[in-house]
Amino acid sequence: MAEYVNRGLEPRMLRRLNETPKILLLFGARQVGKTTLARRLVRSGGWKTLELSGDDLGALRVLSSRDGARLRGLADGYDLVFVDEAQRIPDIGLSLKILHDTLPDLRILATGSSSLDLASRTKEALTGRTWSFTLYSLSQQEILAHEGRYELERQLERDLVFGQYPELRSYAGDADREAYLRELHASYLFKDILELGGIRYPRKIVDLLKLLAYQVGSEVSFSELGNSLGMSKDTVATYVDLLEKSFILFRLPGYSRNLRSEVTRSIKIYFHDNGIRNAALNDFRPFQDRPDRGELWENFIVSERRKRLSISESPASSYFWRLATGAEIDYVEESDGHLSGWEIKLSPTARARRPASWASAYPDADWQKVDRSNYLDFVTGTES
Repeated sequence: MAEYVNRGLEPRMLRRLNETPKILLLFGARQVGKTTLARRLVRSGGWKTLELSGDDLGALRVLSSRDGARLRGLADGYDLVFVDEAQRIPDIGLSLKILHDTLPDLRILATGSSSLDLASRTKEALTGRTWSFTLYSLSQQEILAHEGRYELERQLERDLVFGQYPELRSYAGDADREAYLRELHASYLFKDILELGGIRYPRKIVDLLKLLAYQVGSEVSFSELGNSLGMSKDTVATYVDLLEKSFILFRLPGYSRNLRSEVTRSIKIYFHDNGIRNAALNDFRPFQDRPDRGELWENFIVSERRKRLSISESPASSYFWRLATGAEIDYVEESDGHLSGWEIKLSPTARARRPASWASAYPDADWQKVDRSNYLDFVTGTES
């Protein structure tokens, strides 16, 4: 088994659990380490804990009962109730609300591998009662803190191909890494989606994900995707929403504040983890042999930045920027009214110039190039 890597969310979550009790919700894709992190939090606090699972029929019956007496009886005598895979429990939001309101000193921690059901079922019932967190696959920031810069840089090209799911660290060979990711892609990640009602064309979700994997870093048209797949653009939008809520991919919208020619309706789509992107393509060739090195690098940089912002609880909003004339910036952040733009290049020798139209429209905005020589500062806050 791979050595545990401390997760960046752990101090914040432990602090919240030690404060006036609220319900902590931990979201994230399958196999990113939610259960392991939750159990570490429980052990760190030393609370008398009742651990339940959405896979357990007995727990499911009680937790979906909405019966205050049964729920109080279940939790009586415990300091903390931990519910794993909570999205599988009908009416879980209302049941957690009842537990919280009737046992106000009880700490509650719930994990969900998809926000599809858990978020929708808890949103109204638990308004003002929760702290929500999202856990991703291992970040460069977390690996750097655990292993140091030399090892981080030594395995960079491997991470660009296979991604950073925690279990991958226990495999010595690429064949096992490929097998793991194929299984994760085929079974676990899609289980949350394909088990939902109303999915008319489950195979087309797989096909859609493959098309999106090819278009990483490019603007995406739902109409064009629909034409390729024989679906309406509305169905494509629905499926993209499901993939996003299952923490497989995320959108980057266009930024606009000043110019009429700024593109705002288009979006770019990135994967949370390079390994899942490559599993969708069934392509695990070594990094140096790939024609899509630039796409892999851009997906890696944007997703790692997203992890860094999540760990630091940054309020920054993320975008790309493009004019109808073609001038563009790969990645833009806005925080407290301040703009920063980055051009993402793999090679340190690749030329990049700040667009004159960007400088004119946003004279106070920053602009930098991110490449292999300085990426650590961008994704971890540590100078390369």
